[in-house]
Amino acid sequence: MITSFDTNFVYFAEGLKHFKYAEIVLRMIEPLHGDKRVACGFLPKSSSPLHIWARDYMPVQVSKDKFVLFLYAPDYLKDYPEYKPDITAILSDLGIRVMSSDIILDGGNFISCGEKVIMTDKIFRENQHYDHNVLIDTLSQLLEAEIVLIPEDYYDEYGHADGMVRYIGKGRVLLNNYCDFDKALRKRLLAALSPHFDITELHYGAYTNSSWAFLNFLHVGQHIFIPMVEDTVMDDMLGKKALKQIGDAFPLCKCHPVYHCENIVREGGALNCSSWNILTDLPEEDNNHKLPKTV
Repeated sequence: MITSFDTNFVYFAEGLKHFKYAEIVLRMIEPLHGDKRVACGFLPKSSSPLHIWARDYMPVQVSKDKFVLFLYAPDYLKDYPEYKPDITAILSDLGIRVMSSDIILDGGNFISCGEKVIMTDKIFRENQHYDHNVLIDTLSQLLEAEIVLIPEDYYDEYGHADGMVRYIGKGRVLLNNYCDFDKALRKRLLAALSPHFDITELHYGAYTNSSWAFLNFLHVGQHIFIPMVEDTVMDDMLGKKALKQIGDAFPLCKCHPVYHCENIVREGGALNCSSWNILTDLPEEDNNHKLPKTV
């Protein structure tokens, strides 16, 4: 499986160009300037102000030339079809061919760890037309990886894994600070993850409603962009601790704080949600950060 460490191109939805979020994108683009190993651009056909997300509906990259497109039919958008862009048109403009699956799975509920993939057990609720064992076997075949299931955080209406755990590399994962506020869920997560990974836990000594957002960072190549939330003094304090601890967990990566992410976090996502990064052939010339309308 392609992991975030392998990726070298990051896409953002064009909806992020709108005034409330544009500064966030600029703060991510600027540190990449001059790095010929990473380039970026906007997804076509995603210019609506409602289309600020990218991860959930875009395909999963299994290998350099294999993309699997899962069915984007989340329960939380059942009554809000206007939030769904034309995925077929986006992929056509990008020239990306995919293998399509009828399995309902959001990109935010997918953590690639090389030979293993972490996702929450919400997939069983979303795919009741599948026998549980058949579902896991089918996912494993499509993704060419072992599926590691973790319990869903029922306080998260989206049921995604990308605010719960992230891949550090070499069989290690980084767990959110459940030790500070939900010891029962922490125990279940450790039981699910420890047979497969070495676990490092975030620990802030406190909790805010935005604690999950710090772990919802964008990781592309050797760059990590950590959303900073400054709604309260407590958010600011926890953000500083998150920046230090995530940096310690990724010593070979450059960690960039991205300030003033309050608006996008209030919409229910953060920087991993609003991006889609892949491994691709970069052009010989340095065309980073020209941000064409289509790439």
